[in-house]
Amino acid sequence: MKQRPAILTGYHFTKVALATFSEGYEIVGHMDRPDLALVPAAVAPQVQAIVTTGSVGASDALMAAFPRLSLICCYGTGYERIDLAAARRRNIMITHGADANAPDVAEMAVAILLASTRRVVRADKMIRRGDWTKRIPNRFGAIAGLTGGKVGILGLGAIGLEFAKRIKGFDVEIGYCNRNKRSDVDYPYFANVMELAHWADYLIVCLRSDASNKHIVNAEVLKALGPRGHLVNISRGWAVDEAALADALRHGVIEGAALDVFDEEPYEGTELLPLDNLVMTPHFGGGTEHAQRRMNALVRRNLDAHFAGLPVISPVPELRDMAAHPEGRLR
Repeated sequence: MKQRPAILTGYHFTKVALATFSEGYEIVGHMDRPDLALVPAAVAPQVQAIVTTGSVGASDALMAAFPRLSLICCYGTGYERIDLAAARRRNIMITHGADANAPDVAEMAVAILLASTRRVVRADKMIRRGDWTKRIPNRFGAIAGLTGGKVGILGLGAIGLEFAKRIKGFDVEIGYCNRNKRSDVDYPYFANVMELAHWADYLIVCLRSDASNKHIVNAEVLKALGPRGHLVNISRGWAVDEAALADALRHGVIEGAALDVFDEEPYEGTELLPLDNLVMTPHFGGGTEHAQRRMNALVRRNLDAHFAGLPVISPVPELRDMAAHPEGRLR
């Protein structure tokens, strides 16, 4: 009987996900953070693929520890902490979730944008504290509402397009900043994030975060967004400078923000916790049953294609040239 390829998981996957992977592969270990001390010495020589997330990542040193490693599958869209140069040098293929969870993450962006702009969480807490003793107009300050507002989308990829489709129903103006201007939309295009922030009332970070756009939303961008502005990040945590965001929220540089992603996850910091003009959720924008099924299936398809000696289904864009030539990668 042919031995099944050995994989290592780099994330706390659901039982359904693990069952999907286990149908064709031998899960020989688990490493929920990029720490080689978590991997028994006897396991490292067996590992042929790692299924992980971009926020956990994989360094050159980690790849070097697995002599048979030929594939890293990122569950979800991001791959920001994967050393792509090392992967190319070591002939290791990298895949990602592409647009598998785009509709679900877009839903989450709408949800937390509304939660931030309409003070939903603050109002809920007020009632639970017993502080709703009489009707007080503008208890949380003047609320603009989305209608007629300007929504700036930073990154008009799969998630950004799904978000735009959903937010249109609120009768807003939509503008976007992207690496390149798209020919398939008629929204106003802004060449850089500063121009978009100056124009927008609400800035939605949907870009695929990588080393080139770390802290692309910094103190200057937040200042450009302005004192009635709101920031939403459903991309990756390190796209936003969290220290600058905390300072902007404390001092009224912007009115509010909502984060589903953080620079380090789980979030163990303290500076964001006291801010009542910040809505936080634990990176579960893509956590619906529909999204999980699509992402599980895509990982499995990538594994199957790779170990059959075929081009993978969803290579990261930077390694598409490698994906077209899978021969010689298995070891």
